[in-house]
Amino acid sequence: ELPENWTDTRETLLEGMLFSLKYLGMTLVEQPKGEELSAAAVKRIVATAKASGKKLQKVTLKVSPRGIVLRDSSTNELIENISIYRISYCTADKSHDKVFAYIAQNQLNESLECHAFLCSKRKMAQAVTLTVAQAFRIAFELWQAAKEEKEKRERSILAAGGRSSPGSASPA
Repeated sequence: ELPENWTDTRETLLEGMLFSLKYLGMTLVEQPKGEELSAAAVKRIVATAKASGKKLQKVTLKVSPRGIVLRDSSTNELIENISIYRISYCTADKSHDKVFAYIAQNQLNESLECHAFLCSKRKMAQAVTLTVAQAFRIAFELWQAAKEEKEKRERSILAAGGRSSPGSASPA
């Protein structure tokens, strides 16, 4: 159950929000984003999962501005840790409304992968998607603040005429 104001809970998101889902699987995609692209990928993943007849792996998805951490629910074993900067798209699938999916770039071979998860309810799939979107926003704000801080430091060094390093030649 999500609290009424869960979208305002920035602090909670900074620590990471947990979701219990079932992992449907992964397929490779050609582009980093797109509704049709992800819908087709989810369709392939769902079909493959159904055809395999295997029980779906229960996973815990932790969403934070750092990215997504995926763990096996029963063993707590780390499955994957995806940096927020490698995630290019996330969606609550339209035709499979209990499915949450994201597209991320594989760290090792740079390929684009679409990962899909089955949620207990449609609202849950939307909640995970919104949480990832929220995490993106915070990560971007943090990145912007760090960038501005760095520029401020560089400006103050320049304003000091570069006198901060002794023995440096005076500017021409």
